[in-house]
Amino acid sequence: MDFTFNEEQTLIQGQVEQFIQRDYDWESRQSLILTDSGYSLDNWNTFAELGWLGISLSDDSGGFGGSSIDTMILMEEFGKGLVLEPFLETVVMCAELIDKSGTLEQKKDVLTGVVEGKTQLALAYAEPQSRFNLADVMTEAKLESDNFILNGFKSVVMNGPNANKFIISARTSGDQRDESGISLFLVDAEVSGLSSRDYQTVDNRRASELTLESVVIPRSCLIGELDEGFTVLDAAIDRSILAISAEAVGAMEVLYKTTVEYTKTREQFGTPIGKFQVLQHRMVDMFMEYEQCKSLLYMATMKHDEDSADAKKAISGLKYQVGNASKFIGQQSVQLHGGMGVTDELNVGHYFKRLTTIGTIFGNSDYHLKKYTSL
Repeated sequence: MDFTFNEEQTLIQGQVEQFIQRDYDWESRQSLILTDSGYSLDNWNTFAELGWLGISLSDDSGGFGGSSIDTMILMEEFGKGLVLEPFLETVVMCAELIDKSGTLEQKKDVLTGVVEGKTQLALAYAEPQSRFNLADVMTEAKLESDNFILNGFKSVVMNGPNANKFIISARTSGDQRDESGISLFLVDAEVSGLSSRDYQTVDNRRASELTLESVVIPRSCLIGELDEGFTVLDAAIDRSILAISAEAVGAMEVLYKTTVEYTKTREQFGTPIGKFQVLQHRMVDMFMEYEQCKSLLYMATMKHDEDSADAKKAISGLKYQVGNASKFIGQQSVQLHGGMGVTDELNVGHYFKRLTTIGTIFGNSDYHLKKYTSL
């Protein structure tokens, strides 16, 4: 296999790296956390101007026809800078879903705004009882005349407070945990009957809980085929796992390198602690965990792009390893930094929080280990 990036991909990587170094210093990022939106609209517009928001969308949708590898490159660099802007939520989780399964009208109505940086999206698929089971859906959508009536509750809707539109999964037939009978709907954030409770997550992102009470939407808001939304949703989550795993790999790289540099300057008994062999072993273990994740990320991403028969197995194996490595590298980084490792002033604790959150999004290690063995 060829693991080298082509000229365009190398250029993209360099662009994002320069953006992080030039415009995303740690103080600026921390100030964004305190804003209502939790991210910078100026940065988002820069993403649009540089073409990043359309990089993975098809030419017909106003994008550049990129692959999961292009998204991986972006997300890994975003992970290094702990970027707050909702690229994963808007582009990977939602825009790509509409690009692959939406109608021409939906693509024209939504994706043009996404590429231009004017439209924010959020995927509302999780429910309190569902855990990580995408098929466990109690929210109902009933067809009356030519409209759907939606009733239900959605939890942990990432980027919910900033979204102009939601993609909502609802049951249109079947029992609570049936894969068949789930449909996806494009719902405007201002529609009557939709209310939200917004909150800040432990890793300083924004999320919402949505309550739907007799929300009326036209049939044209249906994404894909009626009762066949599970397959579309499952594919979107697979793409999202690859993207968020790339973000985790970027964050892990910064954590272990930061820790190594710190041990060269922190002295104990008149000697830099990095010279103690037992600590050297721990840092080597951190490096090995990071390298294993990066290798699995490349393999799973290429298998996905090639539509390999064992792509889903590779993705679950990747998510399992990312969850374990995130915990190990984060804990070692905090411990080797001592008490200052958990302070808000130091970036180590913030990287650890993000990695801890990534470990549970789209299924934790236990869930994906069971899924891997079943596949």
